[in-house]
Amino acid sequence: MLLFLPGLTLPFLFGKRFSWIGYKFLWIWSLIFSWLTFIRYKFYGRENFIKNRSYIYVCNHTSFLDLPGIRLLVPGEFRPLAKKELLKIPVFGWIARGATVIVDRSSRESKQASLTRLKEILSHGISILLFAEGTQNRTKEILQPFKDGAFRLAVDTQTSLLPMVVIGAGKLMPPGTINLRPGLIRIYVGKEIQVDAASDAAQLKQTTFDVMKKMIEENL
Repeated sequence: MLLFLPGLTLPFLFGKRFSWIGYKFLWIWSLIFSWLTFIRYKFYGRENFIKNRSYIYVCNHTSFLDLPGIRLLVPGEFRPLAKKELLKIPVFGWIARGATVIVDRSSRESKQASLTRLKEILSHGISILLFAEGTQNRTKEILQPFKDGAFRLAVDTQTSLLPMVVIGAGKLMPPGTINLRPGLIRIYVGKEIQVDAASDAAQLKQTTFDVMKKMIEENL
């Protein structure tokens, strides 16, 4: 991160015209991180990405190792929604400030501001990434209950959802720890869940939950 810090931070200071450069550096950093830690990512369902189309990517969240793999997998630029606590992490916090949309989950004003920002990003044709559970899964359940935000946003903007699941990351770096060991992480991309003006956010949430739960169960 220190080596690539200028490329991971400076492009975001110049707005969306140059932010793609920052995401190129994030891809390079993710690849080198994978090499140096002997953590390998294997991807399935790449054919479900449709070129030049923006999505709301909805993913489970099991570890800090999820994001490097997602960056290697997802084509082009996207913006994750990130909690403000990430800003406290040395170096990574600087990168998160530019490359993500930060939200203070305890503040209604911050939630509304982040929602407005996400809508703006989608209007520019850039995809966004939301971890539907809201935080890393520290339970024994396959998935925690989903938050409403991703699905309300999908209906408001009529943007299709693309479900993704990460399998194996939690074992290599458990939530809440800095213990890291080498191994294989698999990421699966599901088929597009289409959204239109008649879609219901609650039904979309249940449909997406069922799809992602099945994807995990079939690939454990």
